[in-house]
Amino acid sequence: MLVGYARVSTTEQSLTVQTDELAAQQCERIFEDKASGTNTNRPGLMDLMAFVREGDMVIVSRLDRFARSLADLFQLLQALADKGVGFQCVHQSIDTGSSTGKLTLAILGAVAEFENDLRRERQREGIQKAKASGIYKGRKAVIDADRVRQLASEGMGPSAIAKTLGCHRQSVYRLLESRGE
Repeated sequence: MLVGYARVSTTEQSLTVQTDELAAQQCERIFEDKASGTNTNRPGLMDLMAFVREGDMVIVSRLDRFARSLADLFQLLQALADKGVGFQCVHQSIDTGSSTGKLTLAILGAVAEFENDLRRERQREGIQKAKASGIYKGRKAVIDADRVRQLASEGMGPSAIAKTLGCHRQSVYRLLESRGE
């Protein structure tokens, strides 16, 4: 059985391009996730891993849709191999059914991880530069600190404040602690 897997990083993104590609590959079942690749609890991926059986082939459109790190990739591929399940990647023309496909996969996985490391490094450098020049000041507060203090002074507890303001209770605690209250 041909089984597809599609993933985007956020709920605002569309899976249509990937699912169309997987349908064109004649996947009989497609599992989907709208979550970061670094999230190890992706329901679609967990369902896929439980669903596949010996002789099945897992197909993804691009390698980075399946795994975010080389270690993650090899762990997932080993789990598939242990079940007797193959793996294909459409855009990188990888098929783990052959030695050449396995070698290509290892090389591309290493390159993808290297590119992710470079991207993260450039992002960190950019943030540091922006902070140094006073441009980047971090994320704006989601809750109004004055309102939190007002509600606290009226005797309302952190849980009630959080419910009233529609935020997490821990955010209220952090804000009150930072203000010495």
